[in-house]
Amino acid sequence: MVSIADWRCFVGFDYHNCFVQVCVLDPSGEVLGNEQIANDLRSIRNYVEDTRDGRLVQEAAVETCGGASRFVEQLRELDYPVGLAHAGICSKMKQSPDKSDFADAHLLADLCRVGYLPRVWLPPKDIRDLRRLGRYRQQLVEQRRNVKLRIRAMLREERIPAPAEVGNAWTKAWLAWLKSTESLNDHSRWVMDQHLEDLERLIRKVREVEQRMEKATADDPLVQKLRKTKGVGLVTAVVMRAEIGSFDRFSCGKQLARYCAVTPKNASSGRRQADGGLVKAGNLTLRTMLIEAAHRLARYQPKWKQMKEHLTKRGKPASVAAAAVANRWVRKLFWEMREAPDQSVAA
Repeated sequence: MVSIADWRCFVGFDYHNCFVQVCVLDPSGEVLGNEQIANDLRSIRNYVEDTRDGRLVQEAAVETCGGASRFVEQLRELDYPVGLAHAGICSKMKQSPDKSDFADAHLLADLCRVGYLPRVWLPPKDIRDLRRLGRYRQQLVEQRRNVKLRIRAMLREERIPAPAEVGNAWTKAWLAWLKSTESLNDHSRWVMDQHLEDLERLIRKVREVEQRMEKATADDPLVQKLRKTKGVGLVTAVVMRAEIGSFDRFSCGKQLARYCAVTPKNASSGRRQADGGLVKAGNLTLRTMLIEAAHRLARYQPKWKQMKEHLTKRGKPASVAAAAVANRWVRKLFWEMREAPDQSVAA
């Protein structure tokens, strides 16, 4: 007699832009089908329907990659129970150094079958949209920094010092001097003007993005609660909202801090007790933003100022002390923010 459990199947999707490798396994691990299908939702659905032969799709998986999130959403609209799998962990679970789409799809289906699929959180569409806005701002900021470095390099090469009366670099007076100085030759003057135009354009673009951030999160209770913390501004709050999404998807503060890549990595062995710096697996965008925020927290809040000063007196570099402040602050923040009444993005 065939049990109900035997009428199940498990599906692995190895996603690519041009095609999708689809593998279907039965509960015993027998391959019902493993074919390369055009990246078309109808073709994929038809193949799965023909291959599963009436079996219920109990679980399916797609590795994280560009386009995978939207692909999973489309599959869920077809009532397939699909999850996102951590690509790095799946790679370490392989029992062969060889890599092929055939083997990758089979691995995903098999991990679903045995219950070992390393799942990752699928951000809602609104969160992904907000992430794109925050990351675009970061790209603009990096371009702005590169332009500033080129300007300073030109001045250094030509040995042109700024007059004392213009004050610090990048102030209005300093920029006015740079636009009018006659110390540059013809072509160098033209190149400098191009750099200054690029700088003004990027500053304007960054301002436009920040205005859009302000408008997009005006009714977001989580962002507004974050901004009430002294030392946390608009950009920090929006980036945390976009990259973390929902605080209640983590089980503890340490797990959140690991995701933010601000926890130290244990590198102990035998009698040797040591740490190996900050963990490398994590959200590096959040790490950068949180360490910058930690420097501000140490200026504005006595608790974090005292912690940073204590660490620097013990000989720790300021950057290490700031990372420690960021780690502790995020852990504390977890318990405060998970109580927020609504963690969905405002429309």
